[in-house]
Amino acid sequence: MPHYARRMGPVETPSQYRSVLLNSPGAAELPEAETSLIDAHGVAWHYGDPLGEQRALSSGPIVIDRSHRRVIAVSGLDAPTFLNNLLSQKLIDAPEGLAASALDLDIQGHILHHADVAYTDGVYYLDVPAYQCETLHSFLTKMVFWSDVKVNDTDLGVITVLGEAPAVEGAAATRTRPWGETQRTDVLVERGRVGEVVDKLRAQGVRMSGLMAFSALRVRAGEPELRADLDEKSIPHEAPSLINRGSHIGAVHLEKGCYRGQETVARVENLGRSPRLLVMLHLDGSAPVDPVPGAEITLAGRRVGRLGTVVHDADYGPIALALVKRSALNSGDLTISGEVEVSAAVDPDSLPLDEGEKAGRKAVERLRSNQ
Repeated sequence: MPHYARRMGPVETPSQYRSVLLNSPGAAELPEAETSLIDAHGVAWHYGDPLGEQRALSSGPIVIDRSHRRVIAVSGLDAPTFLNNLLSQKLIDAPEGLAASALDLDIQGHILHHADVAYTDGVYYLDVPAYQCETLHSFLTKMVFWSDVKVNDTDLGVITVLGEAPAVEGAAATRTRPWGETQRTDVLVERGRVGEVVDKLRAQGVRMSGLMAFSALRVRAGEPELRADLDEKSIPHEAPSLINRGSHIGAVHLEKGCYRGQETVARVENLGRSPRLLVMLHLDGSAPVDPVPGAEITLAGRRVGRLGTVVHDADYGPIALALVKRSALNSGDLTISGEVEVSAAVDPDSLPLDEGEKAGRKAVERLRSNQ
């Protein structure tokens, strides 16, 4: 069985991890977090004021507990070359404080794992949802062979500060990058210190917000979570935020050397376009219940897509990510199946403006014009 099969199959038994911050006043998990496709089990979805926690970012930094994510540490003299040969991001000659993501693809270019990456003191830290950790750790370990590389599971967790982030003492790694209209700083600390670190941040004026606030901004940024927003056929170009372009650092470097699945990435980049795109939808706010991730999306009775993360945004109301066929993106309102059918419209600002110059296609056109 390919090592992505578990990731794409039924939702696995969730991690037993439970953040100490769930004991905070007003803390509430995502309803049915144990079975949701969204990776939210073990941390607070909100602390009693979900929309207010989102709006708090307009007046100062907020801190989100994402310590349910698992962190793998990769080190050793050969670690840069080892990871660079396996993953889609350029990781050789990584600068201290690297803030990026990386994908593990299969030979056909389908996404198997999606990790956020930090680099400090000669160690690469790859953090992933708990349901991806075991298979990614196993894959990396099997590929070591005779390399001077150590692959270790850790007891680190992720704390994310949106806005101007105070320094955190004793962090294993910190990565900071632009994220939408704000700044995002991910701090990796021992899980046993999560409560202490958040208390110190709150003492410096940082407000505590739940994972719902992070998810709303993630949807607006078009950043997918693998199990919720993509499927077993997904390739990187279907989620434009995954592609490095200009100053934007995503998960796929378009000019690095060979890695598994690179041929598909190069072919789509130079010759064609992905058949589907991950876009943001505005959902009908009058519906009595929200649709759930994984629901079928139709246009005039024809299946055209799959619903991903659904969240209520403080400014936009109910929004979602969805993987939709290109042919349906400009064809009117979509319908989402479920307990109650819900109408949805594609946010035009979520459609990519730059998908590359398609140099290969231009070369073919020049050859044809010269015949």
